[in-house]
Amino acid sequence: MTKLSVNINKIATLRNSRGGNTPNVVQFAKDVQRFGAEGVTVHPRPDERHIKYQDTRDLKPEVYTEFNVEGNPISSFMDLVLEVKPTQVTLVPDAVDALTSNAGWDTIKHKDFLTEVISEFKSNGIRTSIFVDPVLQMVEGAKATGTDRIELYTESFAHQYSLGNMEAIIPFTKAAELSNDIGLGVNAGHDLSLDNIKFFKDHVPGLLEVSIGHALVSESLYLGVENVVQMYLHKLK
Repeated sequence: MTKLSVNINKIATLRNSRGGNTPNVVQFAKDVQRFGAEGVTVHPRPDERHIKYQDTRDLKPEVYTEFNVEGNPISSFMDLVLEVKPTQVTLVPDAVDALTSNAGWDTIKHKDFLTEVISEFKSNGIRTSIFVDPVLQMVEGAKATGTDRIELYTESFAHQYSLGNMEAIIPFTKAAELSNDIGLGVNAGHDLSLDNIKFFKDHVPGLLEVSIGHALVSESLYLGVENVVQMYLHKLK
């Protein structure tokens, strides 16, 4: 079964909009694990506009499933990851002012940089993943860096699927097949939802983990967090 990691950035966004500590991101992480989620994901950005660096530290002792920390490996992010030592670090090439993740790495152009960063994390016992577009050359480039996994950037699939274009899955299927052949684990995330997750999972071989935040939190407003987590788990079986 593909693991569900819940991205809790949106909970921090809601908290930060009012100040204080409601909703409590640590409690939310504890709750989604209790409801069955197999992981918790955070993506602290330099301006800390949602998840704060201290949130990441506070979450570490409370995440007993898999803890996935995403971000651009600038020096402050690397220091945080090496301090917290999550289960997995996912490297994302965010610009400082990016509203949300909007592209995967050019793993060929940035091979030397990524190789150095990945080596540092792996020497500290942290599983590594690189955020990539479903492009075969980028998958091959990721393999050359020594990473353990890739995370397929799924926005293009989600958008096209919502328009009825089922063929949008093809690049993701091919990228996963190549990853399986060359020994890379496959994760995925961005705009996956209850509407598209089963189709995606059924057509992406060897899918190990999905990270879902915005859709899951939005769906939970109507259906309830526990119910939504269970719905995702059912669709991922």
